Amino acid sequence: MSPETQARLKKPERLQDNRGHFVKHECKQFFQKLVEKTGVLVLCAFGFWMFSMHLPSKMEVWQDDSINSPLQSLRMYQEKVRHHTGEIQDLRGNMTQLIAKLQLMEAMSDEEKLAQKIMKMIQGDFIEKPDFALKSIGASIDFEQTSATYNHDKARSYWNWIRLWNYAQPPDVILEPNMTPGNCWAFSGDRGQVTIRLAQKVYLSNLTLQHIPKTISLSGSLDTAPKDFVIYGMEGSPREEVFLGAFQFQPENIIQMFQLQNQLARAFGAVKVKISSNWGNPRFTCLYRVRVHGSVTPPRMP
Repeated sequence: MSPETQARLKKPERLQDNRGHFVKHECKQFFQKLVEKTGVLVLCAFGFWMFSMHLPSKMEVWQDDSINSPLQSLRMYQEKVRHHTGEIQDLRGNMTQLIAKLQLMEAMSDEEKLAQKIMKMIQGDFIEKPDFALKSIGASIDFEQTSATYNHDKARSYWNWIRLWNYAQPPDVILEPNMTPGNCWAFSGDRGQVTIRLAQKVYLSNLTLQHIPKTISLSGSLDTAPKDFVIYGMEGSPREEVFLGAFQFQPENIIQMFQLQNQLARAFGAVKVKISSNWGNPRFTCLYRVRVHGSVTPPRMP
């Protein structure tokens, strides 16, 4: 055979070989893509399965959080509304009472208003301290160390004239809270003294004097009120007198509390009030109420 003929015969074989290689290459690429796609699908399926397994529990948590939180807030808000509603109702009730009182006061006559003001002055007590000279808790009068009661006929006629009493009150009337006009202890002249046995031994700090206001005194004067006086602490037998202070009472103030000038780290069982003058009455002096303050335990000394 000629070389040309041989070349022509080999040419189809080469074409067939090339086609075989091409087909193999295409099949290889196809299988590679198939494997890749299959792997992706498997991974997607696994991920979906995992998501589907955990999604319900997550949804329950999300639902609980998203529902319970607003419900709790709503309940708290409702509770606050109920609480404030009750307070508003109470305020309305108080306002109604205040309005009624204001209307009543507006309807009062001037005389009624004056009488009410006077009663408040009589009953008003702003001394927020325990009173160890109160008769109801055991305090009493030492009559041996106390001036005689003024019960002269002139005094009786004086009190009968103002129609308040017709007999002399005993000294222990000053240990009671009754401050009605005439309910006082009187002693002769402008000098006298009273000794009070306290309910118990006390570390003394203050003494309070009280007198009726001029507005309710039917005599229209405060000349029987005490003026200058001295306080002594008393203890032991025979009793030792310890100076605690000298003071002046101003009857226009009605209630006056005096801080002792000489406060000792020592307890006393009795107190003497020694009066050296009054506000002008030459015949007698009246004491309405005496209070003694302090503590049953030693005070802290500076």
